[in-house]
Amino acid sequence: MNQKNYKLEIQYDGTDYAGWQFQPNVVSVQQKIEECLSKILNKDTTIIGSGRTDSGVHAFGQVANFNTEKELDNFKFTYALNGLLPDDISIKNLKEVNPEFHSRFDATRRSYYYFISKYKNPFYKKYSYFFKGWRNYDFWRMNKTAKILLGEKDFTSLAKKKTEVKNKVCDLREIQIRETKNFVIFYVEANRFLHGMVRATVGTLLESAKHDYSPDYLLDVLKAQNRDVAGRAVPAEGLFLYKVKY
Repeated sequence: MNQKNYKLEIQYDGTDYAGWQFQPNVVSVQQKIEECLSKILNKDTTIIGSGRTDSGVHAFGQVANFNTEKELDNFKFTYALNGLLPDDISIKNLKEVNPEFHSRFDATRRSYYYFISKYKNPFYKKYSYFFKGWRNYDFWRMNKTAKILLGEKDFTSLAKKKTEVKNKVCDLREIQIRETKNFVIFYVEANRFLHGMVRATVGTLLESAKHDYSPDYLLDVLKAQNRDVAGRAVPAEGLFLYKVKY
């Protein structure tokens, strides 16, 4: 019987998970979904994610796909899967896709939000970084400075030191910083992101603004291809994988 390929759109609160990707001896989002899928399908089932998110990072729009010989009713299967999954993981949508579809390799763009909360609020605690010093920062100027990072560049300096991939060139398509009454919101979109890149980018922009560095500081950071010259990564809880485009 021919294998069918199904695409999942997933939301999750990453607070209690060691990230998206399956890892031994810890609980991951991928593991939880695979356990529930395997139970419903009565067969060990592996899912392929569009990319991994770190421990504590959340997702509005993670994408994954899996294969099965069964023909699934999208609505009923989604309802059943959500019934088994814990409350902090939700399946937004399920649909059959082309057999060749690969959630990771077919993705053309990925986007993230990072939320900084201006004020202490217990309801924002798990989903934003409470940054006490925000009043001393010129976010309008930071938004202009950040545009220097746009385009195809080597982001070695803004990735974790043990990043597994050899090619560190990413095409950063969009970066925006805006203020609301309660938040400072960073938005980034690229063809791909390196491990830890978004949090290091936000942290480096904050470092640049803190010391009132010239825009050339960001270019010097990239040219160095050395993580030690960039700013400290901001905490995981403010980061959300927003959307994966195909």
